[in-house]
Amino acid sequence: MVEILAPAGNMEKMKTAFKFGADACYLAGKKFGLRAFSDNFTLEELKEAVEFAHGINKRVFVTINIVAHNSDFDGLEDYLKYLNEIGVDGIIVSDIGIMNIAKNVAKDLELHMSTQANITNKYIAKFYCDMGAKRLVLARELSLQEIKEIRDFIPSDVELEVFVHGAMCISYSGRCLLSNYLSGRDSNRGACIQACRFEYSICEKSRDGEHYGIEEDERGTYILNSKDLCMIEHLKELIDVGVNSFKIEGRMKSPFYVATVVNSYRRAVDDIVNERPFNNLYLEELEKVSHRRYTTGFFFGAKDKEYLESSMPIQTSEFMAIVKEDTCDGFVCVEQRNRFKVGDELEVLSPDETFNKKIKIDCMKDEKGDEVLDASLVQQLLYIKTDLNLKKGDILRR
Repeated sequence: MVEILAPAGNMEKMKTAFKFGADACYLAGKKFGLRAFSDNFTLEELKEAVEFAHGINKRVFVTINIVAHNSDFDGLEDYLKYLNEIGVDGIIVSDIGIMNIAKNVAKDLELHMSTQANITNKYIAKFYCDMGAKRLVLARELSLQEIKEIRDFIPSDVELEVFVHGAMCISYSGRCLLSNYLSGRDSNRGACIQACRFEYSICEKSRDGEHYGIEEDERGTYILNSKDLCMIEHLKELIDVGVNSFKIEGRMKSPFYVATVVNSYRRAVDDIVNERPFNNLYLEELEKVSHRRYTTGFFFGAKDKEYLESSMPIQTSEFMAIVKEDTCDGFVCVEQRNRFKVGDELEVLSPDETFNKKIKIDCMKDEKGDEVLDASLVQQLLYIKTDLNLKKGDILRR
């Protein structure tokens, strides 16, 4: 069945993704990936991540998808050999030079072509298959019909992966120079400052120095932003055209974001498998995390203007605490993430039967057993009275 592939910016996010239903995670080491500002993984952590994933029958893919310059190849061979040695399930690459080196020094690593490789037609797709790619991460600009044509043109044992959810780059297949121009930080080598998210104004040529805001709503104008992709209502259509992996964007997002989005997509895919109708609850869930307004992107041939956003992120829920130990003797141990008080009502985010259940905070204690009325200390461990059977890793939100 189709794979749910989740982002993992660090170990906590990876374990969260797996708990909430991801089949695989993609992540990066400290070099060669396109999210240099994410925590990412040391060599030791990469080994730990692979061992953890394989221990629960999950997979780990490592990104090496920078647009490489000569200096970027320093140490690459040793890094690839190490990934091969620790049993990484595949690497995500965009550069043919990197791909060729990997084929020679790390023969057990599956080669996945990144969306940065700009696969927009069946002929380049077939070329990468002939080069040894086992999976193609298709360009975000493709329609369902184009995906089907690629699927029918390439070998059946080569998998297709598409982005189904998350923030989208305004530039074609993520290849942007705006960050480089404004800050000298190369977005194609992992250091994007997300300049497209800035607020801009215009200056009329004959009025030097007079800047005017481009007012579109009360929160300003963000003319380079894209909306966030959301295909949760159309997963069956993607399966029908031959997609093998649903990719969620967000290695720099919070564990709360990862848990909420993965949980929704896991439940939606399971409903498809069991021939149940789509549940609108999943859309409501996706409104609870920080996002821009949603779009289906180019899958249905939408015009570019439908893809653009003009306001700041929104969300309807807040991450309040994470469960550190299973419920025991009527209390559950949680780690505070945002302030809450006795009398508040919190909602459970869980892959289990407690999903969306409510907890009224009637009694709360600290580690010494003293009563706490206001959970105002950052990451304080607290014991909350509850009759719900909560599990380690469940999340409380409001």
